[in-house]
Amino acid sequence: MKLFIKHMVCGRCKRVVREILEERGMTVQRIELGEVEISELPENVSLDDLRRVLAENDFELLEDRKTVLVEQIKTLIINEIHHDRRERPEHQNLSDFLTQKMGYDYSYLSHLFSAIESLTIEKYVIAQKIEKVKEYLRYGELSLSEIAWRLGYSSTQHLSNQFKQLVGLTPSDFKRTGLEYRTEIDKIGTAK
Repeated sequence: MKLFIKHMVCGRCKRVVREILEERGMTVQRIELGEVEISELPENVSLDDLRRVLAENDFELLEDRKTVLVEQIKTLIINEIHHDRRERPEHQNLSDFLTQKMGYDYSYLSHLFSAIESLTIEKYVIAQKIEKVKEYLRYGELSLSEIAWRLGYSSTQHLSNQFKQLVGLTPSDFKRTGLEYRTEIDKIGTAK
């Protein structure tokens, strides 16, 4: 049985969800960001109970097919940007990658994403990239040109322009101020 769980965006999230399920007698066969496969739901656990316990831990059990698709898109993007799980070849554009991975036409995915999130996929990707830039700047391990290259920007100027547009500061001003202006990855760009 597959369960789709919203707000599972990191290794710690996977560990917490696994613990929640195993504490309730479920055998986790496979766990990925946003998706868990269990053998079956024990008789003493209802979906309502599971939904409640997940919500207490800031997760959400997804059951609507369209919402599941949007969460899968977000997980693919988060993996590409934040977790260095680059499944997409360098030469492949994002729309082709999503079409290939999801098995749906990109225009359908794009319209669905916009309808559910009130945000385009492209703007969501930019918001995720800018959050990753903030992380890199905060730790000071990379130069701005190295950050731009790592995140696929054509130039540091392009990165700086997008950063200023979203954050209101240039990357160097952000770094200099030392602001803790970070957002949880599962909250980035969402209308909720």
